[in-house]
Amino acid sequence: MFTQKAVTRSAGTMMALIMLSRLFGLVRDMAISNWFGQGRNTDVYVAAFRLPDVLFYLIAGGVLSSAFVPVFVDHISNGRREEGWKLFSIVGTVLTIVIGVFVILGEVFTRQLVQVAAAPGFTGAELDQVAHLTRIILPAQLFFFMGGLMMASLWAHQQFVAPGLGPSIYNIGIIIGGSIAGARFGPQGIEGLAWGALAGAFLGNFVLQFIVLRRYGMTFRPSLDVRHPDAVRVWKLMLPVILSLSLPQVDVYFNGLFASYLPGGIVSALERANRLMQVPVGIFGQAIAIGFYTTLAAQYATNQMKEFRETINYGLRAIAFVSIPSTVALLVLGTPIVQVFLQQGKFPPSATHKVSTALVFYSIGIFSWSAQALIARSFYSMNQTKVPMWTGTVMTAIFLPMSLGLMRLLGYVGLPLATTIAVSGHAAMMLYLLRQKAGGIGAKQILLSAGKILVASSVMGLAMWSVLGFLQHSSLSHLPFKVAAGIRLMIPLSAGMLLFIAAIHVLQVEESATVWKMIKHRVSGSGGASASK
Repeated sequence: MFTQKAVTRSAGTMMALIMLSRLFGLVRDMAISNWFGQGRNTDVYVAAFRLPDVLFYLIAGGVLSSAFVPVFVDHISNGRREEGWKLFSIVGTVLTIVIGVFVILGEVFTRQLVQVAAAPGFTGAELDQVAHLTRIILPAQLFFFMGGLMMASLWAHQQFVAPGLGPSIYNIGIIIGGSIAGARFGPQGIEGLAWGALAGAFLGNFVLQFIVLRRYGMTFRPSLDVRHPDAVRVWKLMLPVILSLSLPQVDVYFNGLFASYLPGGIVSALERANRLMQVPVGIFGQAIAIGFYTTLAAQYATNQMKEFRETINYGLRAIAFVSIPSTVALLVLGTPIVQVFLQQGKFPPSATHKVSTALVFYSIGIFSWSAQALIARSFYSMNQTKVPMWTGTVMTAIFLPMSLGLMRLLGYVGLPLATTIAVSGHAAMMLYLLRQKAGGIGAKQILLSAGKILVASSVMGLAMWSVLGFLQHSSLSHLPFKVAAGIRLMIPLSAGMLLFIAAIHVLQVEESATVWKMIKHRVSGSGGASASK
């Protein structure tokens, strides 16, 4: 039976933990900006993740996000725990071997691969550096995969704390590694970030998940029974995802490839702008999508279609409530945000301008990024992985030439603009098909809520813009730079939020209660036991 309380509690748990992870992510980016600035050295570091990320997305990402969870949840929901752990063992054994082989091949042929698949616009010496860092990072994909499989199993048990803490520990590893190496070697110590990433992946994504999952009766017996009926279900579900070129996997990848032909620092600027945009997407959109996922899978597995549709409707309205004002805030306050969090040490004002400009074009797509995460998981819950696959592939086919065209026309800002257009088209296409597959999702109610939220967000944005304009014409030069930047951020933000709260009260936006419940459950600590059930 669908209960708002249950899915709100799950989403609230994820919201708090992802917020913690994003906080450490901001600290990580602040440390990197302070020690290493924004130039070709940081471009090299960003490019070193391209090959490992592709390996994870194509092999591990498909099985975890689309294939394993629905089948595993089906067993857990219907009391067939032994069969569930049998499937866990088969998938873990087979894909660990597959990923291990790819890691070994990647280690041997790194230099040749990065020249084609990571940074084709870099020079020979720069590619040597990319290859060196890639060799350090590649083994982390084994920890990400096995850790991800254990995280998915914990989600099925409504345990979100350990999976949510994994990324925070990963970021802490990067912060420690980069700070030690940066303090000792300066800009040449970029290698410390890679070693920190490897250590963080091992401790946060593997060790922690293993310790916690043992409490839930985890049974792992190595097995190569690839023809087991449940394993065959997983292979069939994951194959379309592996063969697809869906946007969530490839947009950042191809932006990095295209940007490698542009002047030094652009790859890093796009990466940082994307990460800032992903803060609200992760805290709210990803939290709601993950928190609702196992509920959706269980509802579909037990044929509760009315509740299934209500859960989707409820999730999309909650996403609209947090993503629309987030977009407006980033559009208006992008520059002071970058100044507060990144402009320090070796990070100059010119780098701030590049990041904040790219952030404008990325931010327009926050609702689409957040919504597509929930919509795709709705299809995965129905064991229909082909729809997100082919719609994503179609939009990627449009995205690639559009990216090149807009980059030539507008420069580097054409890349985030193309990303936003493509992800918006992808989300709209999937939403249209989901309405048909699920028998309706209450579109009128969603549109009415989104309209009210847009009005309230516009009031908020106007207030922020007015206050920021006043402060920019006021003399704050006598204050330290960070203090002045903080004032230009916090005062407009506070004024805008007060008017937003007043507007949603006048307009009677009921989704405000939903988000407040998510926050309240985590702040008060209520529901903690249930979340671990």
